[in-house]
Amino acid sequence: MVQLNVNGRDTQVDADPSTPILWALRDNLNLTGTKFGCGAALCGACTVHLDGAPIRSCITPVASAVGHKLTTIEAMSADAVGKAVQAAWIRHDVPQCGYCQSGQVMSATALLRTNQAPTDADIDNAMSGNICRCGTYQRIRAAIKDAATTLA
Repeated sequence: MVQLNVNGRDTQVDADPSTPILWALRDNLNLTGTKFGCGAALCGACTVHLDGAPIRSCITPVASAVGHKLTTIEAMSADAVGKAVQAAWIRHDVPQCGYCQSGQVMSATALLRTNQAPTDADIDNAMSGNICRCGTYQRIRAAIKDAATTLA
């Protein structure tokens, strides 16, 4: 058993400490908003926050989260920045297939927590590890700028 703080709640997870966080979230805690994409930390679909910083949960072992705060897409609507990002995503009709979007939202939220007025270069840098096969990058950038304006 591993003790984790997930979305503000302490919970016991019956997983080997070397298990990737992604699988503990999906298989043990039924938090399926975090997606499996590539399994090699290249696509960003599995992005979650560890103490507020975006990480790739497909390669990060559960043991790395012990004593830290792990946040998933399921908690974003309760967070002011996450809520603003999700609302902007809807206004700009960002998702096409939607598969990558939880990771995109998690990366965008982390960006706006540290930079309330990101430039295009800042957005490109923060989002560079998140791949969208549908190519909604222009709408993603517009939604991030919209959320930044809302939060200002």
